[in-house]
Amino acid sequence: MSKLRFKPAYNPYTEPSMEIFGYHEDLKKWVEIGNSGMFRPEMLLPMGLPEGVNVIAWGLSLERPTMILRNIDNIRKLFGPKVLCLLTLSYTTSLCNINYDLYRSTSK
Repeated sequence: MSKLRFKPAYNPYTEPSMEIFGYHEDLKKWVEIGNSGMFRPEMLLPMGLPEGVNVIAWGLSLERPTMILRNIDNIRKLFGPKVLCLLTLSYTTSLCNINYDLYRSTSK
């Protein structure tokens, strides 16, 4: 993706916050690909960090690219007991594999 947009956003734990969108040429639409912000001081103090310390929060959206790659139309199909996540970083296997047989009888 070479076309990016940055939009101010609200997140309860960060301020300021920003969403990042990329234009997907095949889908002909903007897709959220990330979120970021600066952690609010009241979030850092209970963790034992001293006042005046700034911490950046980064979040990449792995759900949207996975939906596009696997042709999944509903993000809820990626979460819950029907999803088998393999916690391996290998070039030969996917990070998350979806057991499509579980959806044939219970989808929708």
